[in-house]
Amino acid sequence: MHVLSALFRLTAALIAIIPAARAADCGPQALGVSRVIEIDGGERLALGLQTYPRTLALADREVVLTFDDGPAHGATERVLDALKAECARATFFLVGAHAAEAPALVRRIVAEGHNAGHHSYSHPARTLRLMSEGAAQADIEKGFRAVDAAAGFPPVDSPHFPFFRFPGFADTPELVRWLEDRDVAVFGADLWASDWQEMTPRAELELVMSRLEAAGKGIVLFHDPRPSTAAMMPDFLRELKARGFRLVHIVPGDGPTPIVHAKPGWTSATEAIIAKTLGPKGLRSEPQEEGRGVKAR
Repeated sequence: MHVLSALFRLTAALIAIIPAARAADCGPQALGVSRVIEIDGGERLALGLQTYPRTLALADREVVLTFDDGPAHGATERVLDALKAECARATFFLVGAHAAEAPALVRRIVAEGHNAGHHSYSHPARTLRLMSEGAAQADIEKGFRAVDAAAGFPPVDSPHFPFFRFPGFADTPELVRWLEDRDVAVFGADLWASDWQEMTPRAELELVMSRLEAAGKGIVLFHDPRPSTAAMMPDFLRELKARGFRLVHIVPGDGPTPIVHAKPGWTSATEAIIAKTLGPKGLRSEPQEEGRGVKAR
């Protein structure tokens, strides 16, 4: 790994770990962070069972919080306030254009110990999959630069926070390999709150908790710009604590990354959704590899 890239990874890890170590400041009633997992993008692992046949090896009732599409004035502040009150940590997959419009929010995300991951620059409505490979790479690169600049980092060849999630989960094999060649970890999710749908905060809370109880653990996806998510986040974090769930924070670092493979017969849930929304042109050009027989649950 390039020395400069390794240095920035170490810096990102320290930024995330040090505030998490002070979780006791919130008191024993707070959710806090139970442990930190280092993710090595150089291991070429695309993670999250909704899209990929492997995920993080979490213990029962361990949860990783992730947010997409921000930052957004108003809603993102409310999410950050809720996380801060519980000494909780999350990864925010930021849209570069939004980061450029709200750099103070990006700096707050980083200062409070969260990860500022990447979610493309423009979040194209027709997804990166339907763009040419060169255009998609350019959009991702522009997003890297926009988030880094908003966070106050000088421009370098590699993103300071080497985590990426494809908009709409619409990846391509070529783009995944391109990101992995740059030691960028690709993330899907294990379950989601479906907060892109209109619902009340109470309905969203009940939905995501029912899915967590059924799954028992996992990488959870929210969208911080959504008003319902911002409104329900304090109750959600308290509910995690009350039901015995523990929060795991992910940071860039050295491997080996703890993973578990999908059950036999695994299929991508997101591919069915993409095929329905994008039509035949949205079909993935290369099938995902099958699970290797190790149970993920």
